[in-house]
Amino acid sequence: MNVRIITAEEIAAALPQIDVVAEIARGFVAFSEGRVTVPPVGELLFPRNNGELHIKYGTIDGDDVAVIKVATGFYDNPAQGLPPFGGLNLVMSGRTGLPVAVLLDGGMLTNERTAAAGAVAARHLAPAGLQVIGILGSGTQARLQAQYLKGVTTARHVHLWGRDAVKTAACAEDLRAMGFSVTVKDSPAAVAAEARLIVTTTASHKPLLSAADIRPGTHITAMGSDTPEKCELEPDVLAVASAVVADSIPQCLVRGEICHALAAGAITESKVVELGNVITGKSPGRRSPQDITVADLTGVAVQDIMIVKAVLGRLGA
Repeated sequence: MNVRIITAEEIAAALPQIDVVAEIARGFVAFSEGRVTVPPVGELLFPRNNGELHIKYGTIDGDDVAVIKVATGFYDNPAQGLPPFGGLNLVMSGRTGLPVAVLLDGGMLTNERTAAAGAVAARHLAPAGLQVIGILGSGTQARLQAQYLKGVTTARHVHLWGRDAVKTAACAEDLRAMGFSVTVKDSPAAVAAEARLIVTTTASHKPLLSAADIRPGTHITAMGSDTPEKCELEPDVLAVASAVVADSIPQCLVRGEICHALAAGAITESKVVELGNVITGKSPGRRSPQDITVADLTGVAVQDIMIVKAVLGRLGA
């Protein structure tokens, strides 16, 4: 049995040759059109070690492979000299059930596809004439979201907030090296005061922004809340939004900002549309310059499938 083992170095070399944003957008469309089989997320939490493990898997109609992604985040690892993220992708034949390839990405592909999804949301929901991007958080995703947003917006100024002043300062320097001017703010509300595109990238279990903080014309991409316990937005933010957009409605009913807003009675399920349908125009997104819009990105297996297939195609695997 010939199973291709693909290293992180091979993956890193292939990614710059792939339009990841376009691949992820196509995946969202396929998902919303019902052409993707995605079972519920598998999840293990390790509260004693500040860690979590996610299993996401599925297949696209017409493909002859299935992808199983295991991703971990153990956020105290850096203190031990270890990376905070880990994981791999396993590609299985849909014809024989035998393994085809193992991608030892160490969480790289999860991080890249997550950031690319933020760019897809911004492309279709952010207001025109954007000047300031707001980012909450100072970790890997804060950097990658900014990097991917460079391809879909001309805004080159970032207002940044993070809990840890040292980590936030380091993040600010990395963003400046990407070509952004950066202003570090002392609160999430201060970020929201001027930014009309806000990306929340934290693992917070308490809301960071309320409706009173959000000015008309703002788009928020909330991507930190990928477990039922996490929450970055008060439910009233979704209540005042003109469009509430889920990457996956079934998934957002049980995790992310939408599930909290539904539980609080701030919105009803009828208000929620899927990103794939916004992309194709089947569902409304931003309808006026004054609209407040929210994209709740909990991370869907179709993103993993699309980026893995793209890497395999680039490597000829």
